[in-house]
Amino acid sequence: MSSKHSTASIPYAPLPPPPPNAAAVVVVLPPYPRHGGFRLRRCLGFSAALLLVAASAFLLFPSDPAVQLTRIRLNRVRVSMSPSLTLDLSFNLTLRVQNRDLFSMYLRSFNVSVGYRGRELGFVTTEGERIRARGSSYVDTTLDLDGLQVVHDAFYLLEDLAKGVVPFDADAKVNGVLGILFVELPIKARVSCEVSVNVKNQTIAHQNCSPEELFHPSPVKS
Repeated sequence: MSSKHSTASIPYAPLPPPPPNAAAVVVVLPPYPRHGGFRLRRCLGFSAALLLVAASAFLLFPSDPAVQLTRIRLNRVRVSMSPSLTLDLSFNLTLRVQNRDLFSMYLRSFNVSVGYRGRELGFVTTEGERIRARGSSYVDTTLDLDGLQVVHDAFYLLEDLAKGVVPFDADAKVNGVLGILFVELPIKARVSCEVSVNVKNQTIAHQNCSPEELFHPSPVKS
């Protein structure tokens, strides 16, 4: 048995053209969601940049050197009453300067002064030297004061002489620069000591030192 299939054609009528005043219809599709990996990579990159900047600031930001007055030796102390009250005083001092930075520093000067009851008696200035990165240096200096006339605190000096012990103030300052690329950064350090001198046996009876932190000013281009 054979079967025949017949295909009937259905007439198709084209759509009528839109009217001339009809408004155009625009269909806006929602944006395709991006993968979250891009945002994660961006956050990780930003965090890594912050850590790098913090590490660089920690390693490169200059810090003032550490200064210690490691040794004070009394050479002489002598008081004369005639014709006026005068003081002869001599100290040998040893300073230890430690560079805590990753760059070498040049210390321009060391200034050591001695005072009595808050009033400076005299000072000595020594030329500095270069200290390598993370290194330290020892500086020896001698402070001689001969024939120093004591006027303002003569009464207190006579009273301390009667006790046999005279308290002095020793102050050491360091000035220098730290060179980073083309910029020189000023650095300073200071240490203050209270030194009691036994005038009978010409020795140091007591000493107490404390470092002081100093703020350095703005960088200066070389």
